[in-house]
Amino acid sequence: MSARKRAVEDSSMRLYLLPLKDAVVFPRMIVPLLVGRPASLAAVEGSLAKNQPLFLCTQRDAGEENPEEDGLFTVGVAATILQSLRMPDGTMKVVVEGLGRGQVTRFCLGEDVNDAAEVQVQELETESEVGEDAAALMRTVVGQFKEYVQLSQRVAPEILMSIQDMDDAELVADSICAYLPVGVEERQELVELVDLTERLERMTAFLMRENELILMEQNVRDRVREQMERGQREHYLHEQLKAIHQELGNREDGDEFSEMRTLIAKAKMPKEVRVKAEREFARYERMPMLSPEGAVIRSYLEWLCDMPWSKRSRDFLDLKVAQTVLDEDHFGLEKVKDRILEYLAVRKLSNSARGPILCLVGPPGVGKTSLGNSVARAMKRKFIRASLGGVRDEAEIRGHRRTYIGAMPGRILQSIKKAGVKNPLFLLDEVDKLSNDFRGDPSSALLEVLDPAQNKDFSDHYLEVPFDLSEVFFIATANNEFQIPEPLQDRMEIVRLSGYTIREKEQIATLFLVPRLMAECGLGEKHVAFTLDGIGAIIQRYTREAGVRELERQIARVLRKVARTVVEKTHDGQMTLDGERVIDLLGPPVYSGLHAVEQPQAGIAIGMAWTQVGGDILYIESSLMEGKGKLTLTGQLGDVMKESAEAAYTYIRSNAKRLKVPADFHPSTPTLQDVYMLMQKLAYHADVEQLEIPC
Repeated sequence: MSARKRAVEDSSMRLYLLPLKDAVVFPRMIVPLLVGRPASLAAVEGSLAKNQPLFLCTQRDAGEENPEEDGLFTVGVAATILQSLRMPDGTMKVVVEGLGRGQVTRFCLGEDVNDAAEVQVQELETESEVGEDAAALMRTVVGQFKEYVQLSQRVAPEILMSIQDMDDAELVADSICAYLPVGVEERQELVELVDLTERLERMTAFLMRENELILMEQNVRDRVREQMERGQREHYLHEQLKAIHQELGNREDGDEFSEMRTLIAKAKMPKEVRVKAEREFARYERMPMLSPEGAVIRSYLEWLCDMPWSKRSRDFLDLKVAQTVLDEDHFGLEKVKDRILEYLAVRKLSNSARGPILCLVGPPGVGKTSLGNSVARAMKRKFIRASLGGVRDEAEIRGHRRTYIGAMPGRILQSIKKAGVKNPLFLLDEVDKLSNDFRGDPSSALLEVLDPAQNKDFSDHYLEVPFDLSEVFFIATANNEFQIPEPLQDRMEIVRLSGYTIREKEQIATLFLVPRLMAECGLGEKHVAFTLDGIGAIIQRYTREAGVRELERQIARVLRKVARTVVEKTHDGQMTLDGERVIDLLGPPVYSGLHAVEQPQAGIAIGMAWTQVGGDILYIESSLMEGKGKLTLTGQLGDVMKESAEAAYTYIRSNAKRLKVPADFHPSTPTLQDVYMLMQKLAYHADVEQLEIPC
């Protein structure tokens, strides 16, 4: 028995225990240890005091601070303390040398966790003698270890030379075990193997595996180096990681490819779209990192993943609540409100998700755009708006092909992606102001969008896959329905919004405009009070429109002047804004107050002029004088009004006998009394039934 083994035998009865975290010590191995736990410090001090070895064994769980019996491996190594040094922070640095293997037969833990623990240890001797098999295995292990040192360059060549000079097989095995790149459990397995042949076989397997991994890593590194187009280190590291993942057959969670694959899986695309996305993703994986086309494909895949293929919002189908919301936001517009409520009623009774295509046609300022927002609030749908005024490129609707630099989907799919659901309320503003040029006709592109029979499979030039637009509630607005192309107009249901009457404007101003504008100007009821006379003066004397935009501007103008008087304190108390006060604040009226005459007058006809932005009453005066009978029309009259004047003149001449006027009245020289009588007859006998003229 050697001197080292005799030392173990002499102390085999009882040794101080030093548990190790994430470390395994082998016999004949010199290792520095940092001791910091109170129980471990007590064990080191006790071993030094008694001049006896320590017993080193490894914890099963490195995170356990005070391990119990079941938390320690029972096989370890007895070691002698070569050096010890007390550190300023209370810890101790010791250098130990392994003596021999031992197995714990009994644990003698202290009463307190800070007391040193002792163990009863039985020596473990090598069971097999060194024969031909062990000698062959030893040469194999030394050769593989030499290959490992040359490949990894992690072990100093001097250590290899010292191991090659050793003759003791067990000494060679334990020395090589100290430098094996294996985990704690595998190192513990080598400590517990007392059969030298089995230990050498396990070491052979470990070294063979590690050498193969190192060779594989070098092959991957060489292949990556060949694929690199530039020498930047950052790109090199990315490609190296990619090649490693390809060799292992999987990808880490943080990899961009795994992230994209996860997005495709979560997008819940239709089958046709998913097949397209997976095919493009396979192309993207095979492309080099710096390929320009790779960025195009990635952007395309992100668009496919971000589209709401299956996300939709639930419709709120309570007609009473919807009626309340519509009345809160708009006064009048009964026809449009009834149409919306009818749509909600149909949706509540039917399972069909197809939405109508409404087109609100009316002059500016009557509330077409804001009405769309109110409808979305009544239905609790997402609201998106796209202004089509001045759009002249078809790609604005359908998108650009991916072959173009900076290509993107059209406005339709961009807005739906922004909404995040596939059934929003989509307001297409000013469809009558679409234009076209050599780049295409956007109104023709809208045909597929607004056609209920086609928009279920709407195809954008960028995505190149069908997207279902049948659940979108489209509302279009226009000022002039005659400027909307007929094919596009045929896809929509026209709902006309006429201009507001004076009474309706008064209600809109009282209920909506004045309270909102007062709040914007910082005024309250204690500062100002509008009367109906004051609002009426603004409507009739300062505005001449079908909507209420100019009315809103004029009311805001009045309130700003009131706000100035409040700040300058030139007026105390509440200011009542009646008709006279409004005129004082706004200055001379822009329009004169015209009123229809109650009794007809000879030579004056009352007419009405109507345009898309409003209308007015017109007084048409006629006079008769000497001459050749030529009809003279003054003013900038249109063709229809000129024809009307000619028709009236022809009617008088052709019905001169019935009207009891001379057939050649125009060349004569009538007196003033004759002219007056003629005008009076025209005024009182112009009724069709009284003259018995067939219609």
